[in-house]
Amino acid sequence: MAGKKKIILITDGDSVAAKTLEVVADRVGGSCISASWGNPTRISGEQVVELIKRARREPVLVMVDDRGAAGKGKGESVLEYLVNHPDIDVLGTVAVASNSITHNGIKVDLSIDRDCEKIDGPVDKFGLPEPLGNKYLEGDTVEILAKLEVPVIVGTGDTGKMEGKDSMYLGAEVTTRAVQEILARSGE
Repeated sequence: MAGKKKIILITDGDSVAAKTLEVVADRVGGSCISASWGNPTRISGEQVVELIKRARREPVLVMVDDRGAAGKGKGESVLEYLVNHPDIDVLGTVAVASNSITHNGIKVDLSIDRDCEKIDGPVDKFGLPEPLGNKYLEGDTVEILAKLEVPVIVGTGDTGKMEGKDSMYLGAEVTTRAVQEILARSGE
């Protein structure tokens, strides 16, 4: 293999996210590991790495999802495995907000709201800015990011949804913009 594979992690993995991320990958000239979808993630970190190594175009978009599991769930375990893998270069993570109130959340570098605007704080599941004073994006697969070295964390609402604002039929504008922001900040 000629160097590390460049990937972007997305902390969502339901069927809508899977279809949306295929659109996003096409728009940014990358690949999507469609087999990484699942709510929760259904395949192991080792299996995901094998699929990443076979991807023809980069960046490779990879879904990880815990489905609200308390503690370190399957999605976070896969995320941690990928971040620490010697053959993988994680450019950044799209941290997806959920209705979770049992998780501490994480600080994001920025968010893309449902109108595709960059904001300095977190957003909620619908892609709306969180009230002033809330500094953390809450999601069921994001807490582990606080313990890992990930260069860029961009917050968004629910992938492919946000009351139609991120619809794959409209080009998945919000998620595409989040991925483009990670690429720009990584120099790709």
